[in-house]
Order: sequence, then structure tokens, then C-alpha cells
Amino acid sequence: MYISIGISFFNDEKYLEDAICSVLAQTHPYWELILIDDGSTDRSLEIAKSYEEKDSRIRVLSDGENKRLAARLNQVILASKYDYIARMDADDLMSNDRLEKQLNILEKNSAIDLVTTGCLTIGEDNELTGVRLGKNYQMDAEMILNGLTNLLHASLLARKSWCVRNKYNENRVIAQDFELWLKSAKNNDLNYIVIEEPLYWYRVAENVTITKLIKGYNTQIEVINNSYKDVITKSKKNKIINKFQLKKLIVKSLNKFGLLKLLLLLRSDKYSQEDLDYYKKNIIEIKKMRVL
Repeated sequence: MYISIGISFFNDEKYLEDAICSVLAQTHPYWELILIDDGSTDRSLEIAKSYEEKDSRIRVLSDGENKRLAARLNQVILASKYDYIARMDADDLMSNDRLEKQLNILEKNSAIDLVTTGCLTIGEDNELTGVRLGKNYQMDAEMILNGLTNLLHASLLARKSWCVRNKYNENRVIAQDFELWLKSAKNNDLNYIVIEEPLYWYRVAENVTITKLIKGYNTQIEVINNSYKDVITKSKKNKIINKFQLKKLIVKSLNKFGLLKLLLLLRSDKYSQEDLDYYKKNIIEIKKMRVL
């Protein structure tokens, strides 16, 4: 079975080539890679086109505009040729058998629409920093409203039919996945499995900033206010929002004292020697794919 893989990029010249090579190194070879430029001003588009010239499975789309992630993810859905769609961020990496393992689960479980994974966390220079194995349980709308999520958005592999039914809100510049999960759960359309293995490698150093955290919490608060009815009471809703307000105060305090990176330690477990060996083995294969 073929998979459409979508990567949207904006000024990611530092990491984009390795992300592309992570796709090229997959044990499952039947895919198309859709690289969508979101108005980059660095060498990202040049890097993407270089790989398009070398592999017919790669397509680069560029309109010169900066439409942000949600719009580009909807564009991936429309542009995709195949019945399965995989996500990946332009600054991340993945294990060489990620797609093979996810596809195997979808092929064997017709009632399941999407599969995500656990992850390794990596730093700016691809150094391993932690591990999050993920937990395989089924979220409902109330759990999502409470901020209890076990779905790693960036590692998503889904049936295209589900993606078409569950488009992204293009007005959201951050936390698009929170609203997506909640909307689909309220429609009884969130049937998934989490592979409790670190098959995706998430670059946390680029994502834990005070601006992103506060914007994310504010977006979640707005979504909760707009979507809580028919799921929880108003008093429960207010309690949840108070928890998010407390999170904002905590991260602001950490940032004030230069301690924001403590969140990285709290969000991940310590990796083992086995994790490190597994990571290094896969990285060698990814690096072999580089052509620039």
C-alpha cells in the first residue's frame, strides 16, 4: 500500500535535509513525499527542490505565501494521491521502520482510522535528550478538554477518508491538534491506536519557547470555551480553564528565572542505553541518504 507523506516547511534549512532523508531511509518504500514551502526566505526551498530532482517520489509545492501550518496540512490532504496520509514536521526525524509499523496496524484493523507513536526527544544537534513511550488508551471528548492527550500529532498516520472528514481549522496558528482531536471525538470519529514505541523523534529544543507555550494555552482556553457544551458542565469547564491559567503562570515564572528548559526534563523520561543504541543505528542509515 502507498502512503502520502506531508511535510510543511518554513525557514527550516538547518533540519529539512535530515527530515527528507528520514523518509528516504524508510523500510516501507511505497510512498510519495509532498514538501510544501510556506514562504521560506532561507535555502529551504532550494534543498527541497534538490531532492525532488533526484527522486520521482518527491513533489515540491510552493506558492510564495505564508499560510501557516493548518492551511498547509489541509493542502496535503487535497494534494495527496493515496489512501493513507502521514505527518512529519520539518525539524524532526523518525525511525526507519515507523511507517511500516503504523501501516501494518491500519491494514489489520479496519475500525481504526489513525495511528500515532511514542517518541525520542532530540536537541539542536540531533543529540538524544529523552524518551516518551506513549500510552495506548482511547480518549473521549471530556479527557481532551482536560488536556489529557496521548496522541502525538506529528507522528500521525491516518486514512485519507478520516482526514477529509476532519479538516484543520485554518484560523489556528498553534495547537491545531487540540481542536482537531476534540472535534472528531465529539463526532464519535476518533478511533486510534498508539504504538508504545519511540518511532518518532521530536526536536523539543525548537518548540519549548515562552511565546509558543502561552499562545498554545490561550488557544486551548478559547477552544474549551467554544466547545465544552454537551460534554461537561460550565463549572467543570471553569475548573479546567483555571488549570490552564495556572500553567501559564508557572511557565511565565520559569521563564523569568531562566528555568524554562526544566519543562523538557519534566516532559520526558531518561533514555536507556538501548534507546541510544537504537537511535544511533537508525541515524547512520538516515545520514547515508544525504546528497547535498
